Amino acid sequence: MIIVMKPEATNQDIDRIVGILKELNLSAHLSKGETTTIIGLIGDKSRLAGHNLEIMPGVDKLVPITESYKLANKKFHPAHSEVKVGDLTVGGGNFVIMSGPCAVESGEQLMAAAEAVKAGGAQVLRGGAYKPRTSPYSFQGLEEEGLRYMANAREKYGLKIVCEVTSESAVKSAVRYVDILQIGARNMQNYELLKVVGRTKLPVLLKRGLAATIDEWLNAAEYILSEGNPHVILCERGIRTFETATRHTLDISAIPVIKAKSHLPVIADPSHGTGVRAYVTPMAKAAAAAGADGLMIEVHPTPETAMSDGPQSLSPEEFLRLMEELRPLLRLMGKHI
Repeated sequence: MIIVMKPEATNQDIDRIVGILKELNLSAHLSKGETTTIIGLIGDKSRLAGHNLEIMPGVDKLVPITESYKLANKKFHPAHSEVKVGDLTVGGGNFVIMSGPCAVESGEQLMAAAEAVKAGGAQVLRGGAYKPRTSPYSFQGLEEEGLRYMANAREKYGLKIVCEVTSESAVKSAVRYVDILQIGARNMQNYELLKVVGRTKLPVLLKRGLAATIDEWLNAAEYILSEGNPHVILCERGIRTFETATRHTLDISAIPVIKAKSHLPVIADPSHGTGVRAYVTPMAKAAAAAGADGLMIEVHPTPETAMSDGPQSLSPEEFLRLMEELRPLLRLMGKHI
């Protein structure tokens, strides 16, 4: 439920409502706009029996929320959120590019990738140190050694770094190195892991599950938010459908749907969404036109030798072309890299 206060409501009126909710062991989430304050109520509404909040001074109306996610809900937080990653902002008019190899293979490979994505205008270096693979015999990542390589690349090129974490022990290592923790598609509903990253208070990039509905995706975000971590970025990376021409089906429509349902920033990953290098650029443009707040693009110095996802990785030259073609579109959208 949300409590909408009147424009003329005083701070005393607002504090009175919040005080009542706290006395009833209900959580109150305050969202102040230019003219209206909204108080989000989280908890068992039956405790309000005998308290006619709708007739109290300063209260305009009570609005029930039927969705199970509350903190991620735009009704709770009407203004679009911006996530701060140091001096970088995800959301608003800023368009963020996260680029790099699917997997960190060596220090030399990562430095070459970092140089290429920095030259193209990326602000965040992505790289997998922990790789949850379909087959247990596939390359599983360099783990903490890979994290050290990423930290070295950040120091040299001034890029923020994002890396997927797959377990609580991986989180404990990663928090010492990275700027953004990534929850991959396979772990979107690993609720214990979501709670762990929520408690770190680091920005979290939450990828949509392979067959997750948008409501399931937002409920996964709710787990992170409910631990007191508001720094959540959503990532549409394609869902599993009947189509076999692409690796997955990149759900471009999810971007405006998220914008309507939630205040959280959302980016798109056309690399995983298509699985085919030739389709990455057109789908990147489509995601930008649909209102995405950024992109995650796989870039490898030599895609033909990549240990993971070579067929969908752009070469440095292809990434530069994509960025050149993307900038005029972003200007039309009122955004900038």
